[in-house]
Amino acid sequence: MIPISKPSIGQEEKDAVMSVLESGMLAQGKQTGQFEQRFAELCGVRQAIATSSGTTALHIALLAHDIGPGDEVITTPFTFIASVNSILYAGARPVFIDIDEATFNMNPELLEQAVTSRTKAILPVHLYGQVCEMDSLQQIADKYDLTIIEDACQAVGATYKNKKAGSFGTGAFSLYATKNITSAEGGMITTNDDAIADRCRLLRNHGMRNRYQYEQLGYNYRMTDIQAAIGLAQLGRFDELTDRRRHNATFFNERIDTVITPQEQIDCDHVWHQYTVRVNGRLNRDEVNTSLNEAGIGTGIFYPNPAYRYDHIRQVVGGLHLPVVERLSQEVLCLPVHPLLSEEDLATIVDAVNSL
Repeated sequence: MIPISKPSIGQEEKDAVMSVLESGMLAQGKQTGQFEQRFAELCGVRQAIATSSGTTALHIALLAHDIGPGDEVITTPFTFIASVNSILYAGARPVFIDIDEATFNMNPELLEQAVTSRTKAILPVHLYGQVCEMDSLQQIADKYDLTIIEDACQAVGATYKNKKAGSFGTGAFSLYATKNITSAEGGMITTNDDAIADRCRLLRNHGMRNRYQYEQLGYNYRMTDIQAAIGLAQLGRFDELTDRRRHNATFFNERIDTVITPQEQIDCDHVWHQYTVRVNGRLNRDEVNTSLNEAGIGTGIFYPNPAYRYDHIRQVVGGLHLPVVERLSQEVLCLPVHPLLSEEDLATIVDAVNSL
């Protein structure tokens, strides 16, 4: 089976972990600080704050901007559930707008009509590794004095008009095992606002700046030095890993002709966390999924339902019908695009898809 995803772990990562284990400093320490600095440099921001996961990064980012009960956050329903759960964790209400058919990201033309007197923030999701159309989002944010919190969990290194994901507002990244770079599990917050960075550091560590001096309610959302060591080694290979994903996506785009292939939008540098095709017309997505799995090709359906279809979210937002996301959720199918695919793997995938 060619897996849908596979972490690229080499000797560098193994040596880095052993070095930390032998040092005896396993919790958040110097390795975490170095990882934060390097990650901030990658994203073109002043500050990066390591956390235990992408979900906790989102949660802290919302809290650091004082988003809570009574507030509304505009976002997309086409995302991993953590994007929406983090809004609920903060006590706020998610407000969903439909998505753009070409990019799978939130449709900026629908944004302004969703703004109300309770709107506090916009939470765009840079889905599959492609940054949202940020100019339009920024204009609305400026007009209504709204915070932008980027869910960049799938988009480390991606750019829009040469500006990196996570640098448009307060960014949140996931470093889960299947992400473009991994620390096995972990997250990162990015910002150019020193006050927000300070608040995030307090929130991730029980509200504590100095030992046993608690300034506010906080959480245990810290990253360990073991995780940071893996992440540092991955950053050293970032260009190599990203270039390989881009090579694989180009290979597919040039050869697959039976389904609708994804495209890199103008002004964007896609990092291809997922390679997502659309299956429609004479083909049935679920049948295609089964056929490819039987042929030894791992696939993924990201995501089979809009977020508002799940009970705990529907109880908050009520019954919704957004036509584009509902249609595309029945068409999308992700093919393997990870850096460990061989040229033979790529050819096998193309042949299987084109023979449908």
